[in-house]
Amino acid sequence: MLKLDGLEIRAGTFSLSADLEIERHARIALLGPSGAGKSRLLSAIGGFITPAAGRILIDGHDVTGTAPGDRPVATLFQDGNLFPHLSAVENVGLALRPDLRLSRGDRNAAEAALDRVGLAGMGARKPAALSGGQQSRVALARVLLQGRAILALDEPFAALGPALKAGMLDLVAEVADETGAILLMVTHDPEDARRISRQVILVADGAALAPRPTQALLDDPPPVLRAYLGDARRPG
Repeated sequence: MLKLDGLEIRAGTFSLSADLEIERHARIALLGPSGAGKSRLLSAIGGFITPAAGRILIDGHDVTGTAPGDRPVATLFQDGNLFPHLSAVENVGLALRPDLRLSRGDRNAAEAALDRVGLAGMGARKPAALSGGQQSRVALARVLLQGRAILALDEPFAALGPALKAGMLDLVAEVADETGAILLMVTHDPEDARRISRQVILVADGAALAPRPTQALLDDPPPVLRAYLGDARRPG
């Protein structure tokens, strides 16, 4: 379980509060206007931002002051954070061995992860030899191989076409179901939320609200979400 206990995130004039709980196996989209704090909230959960107040608890353990690498959270940002001097299989292998002393078994696992995201046979390529969409999939393969209790995704598939993006969303949902991980995904697309998430956390007006069922929220959004989504909330 993930609990945000009186969490406060502040930066200059920006302020965001969160006081909520997320159960195991949850699949949740973070929706809200641009600049509302969706990515900041995800960064705080991952340990990349220090909150001004409150606590972050994962399965009852306070991780508020814990470094990102020591948290059971795998975070995938929009840029993927690939190392340009490493091959695709080495970038993925970092999930298993940060020192890159990869055994044959480690390399096989990294290659299998690349295969799963549709990049079979591309393990030797460096990021510069890959398209933007392929780089996103390498980063996804690394996150999936980490096997953490929480998968935190910050719009990682923006560079992908609609069909491939849908496939990657389905893959993430499949892996989350297999492992029992909590899935948190920042998105601006209500159809992505409908496809992958059972619940939505609305981030708006300085607060991240408790999760609500996706279908119900998008079918009858509150005014702040209705104004943001406009006609985009309507299927098809």
